[in-house]
Amino acid sequence: MNKFVNFKRGMGIGGWLTNYKRFHVIPKDKINLLTVGDEEHFNEYITESDVVNIKNMGFDHIRVCFDQVVFQAEDGSYRYEHIALLDAFIGWCKKHQINVVINLHKALGSYCDVDTGEDLLDSKVLQDKLVDFWIELEKHYANEPQVVFELLNEVKDVDPKKWNALATRLINGIRALNKDRIIVLGTTNWNSPDTLKDLKVFDDENVVYTFHFYEPFEFTHQQGVLQTRTELYNRKMPYPGDIERYRDYQRFTYDNDSVYDGLTEMNGDFVKKALAPVKDFIKNNPNKIVWCGEFGNIRHAKLQWRIAWFKDVITFLKENDIPYSVWNYLSTPNDGNRFSLTDDETRCMLSEELHHVLLGDF
Repeated sequence: MNKFVNFKRGMGIGGWLTNYKRFHVIPKDKINLLTVGDEEHFNEYITESDVVNIKNMGFDHIRVCFDQVVFQAEDGSYRYEHIALLDAFIGWCKKHQINVVINLHKALGSYCDVDTGEDLLDSKVLQDKLVDFWIELEKHYANEPQVVFELLNEVKDVDPKKWNALATRLINGIRALNKDRIIVLGTTNWNSPDTLKDLKVFDDENVVYTFHFYEPFEFTHQQGVLQTRTELYNRKMPYPGDIERYRDYQRFTYDNDSVYDGLTEMNGDFVKKALAPVKDFIKNNPNKIVWCGEFGNIRHAKLQWRIAWFKDVITFLKENDIPYSVWNYLSTPNDGNRFSLTDDETRCMLSEELHHVLLGDF
């Protein structure tokens, strides 16, 4: 039985308990420091009205993201006053009958978007702490069987064997307490479709396999200030678009124009080709559940371009019966890569057409 059946189309919430500030400008020894401003943000940014809003938009689940340091101090002690924020959120979701995935977005030693000076997959101390962390959450949510656990967001480009070994420890730790908890497992290289083939597949019907999608990167992150190449190139990238513009990006930033050999235009055909590894994974693992947990594009892109890209991606997902969660609901004021789909003040969808496309109503 597909136990993920009620997770058809979801909305991601970042910027609340993760990405509450950007760490590129913060000294490494201060990255895990929480300030009074952070505390105020945690308590004010997301409320019950946001859950109602997302439910009324027509989404059936929310992927809510958090950082380990928000819930656990570096000395290993738990910040239960912050876990209580997630407790309240889960309560709102139950009240308004919308499903929830809780996602560990950044673990100690595993920030997907910045070097913290330490590496989770090379540190037994950090790995032990992470295993204990998920065991603690399983104990805490023992009476909330509907809550889905997503173990770690966007593991970086590392040896897949190392991640498979840690993922096995994490799953075994949870399974020792709960054999029925639905667990979401992503792959390496920032949850790339290309590395799904390297992910360990478990003999466990309650494990869901996830991937993210942000290709072509030149489009989805255009003029983004958090990536060196998009900031350097600083150019609008239409979608659909002339492939020569994308080749120029490759030549300028990578000194390589072979990536798009054979393509004449950047459109839905590109999307299908880029997502082909997902079809391969499904073919090789027909009894496993696959979920696209995150995909989106930057607010710098023109709205019509954004809509066209979403339509191509969601067309692929629907054709292959893949549930999904779009990224994301809101953008924080200091978010250099704004992927939000709603107005920051009114929290209404940016357009009716975008709304319909995100729901797959086209």
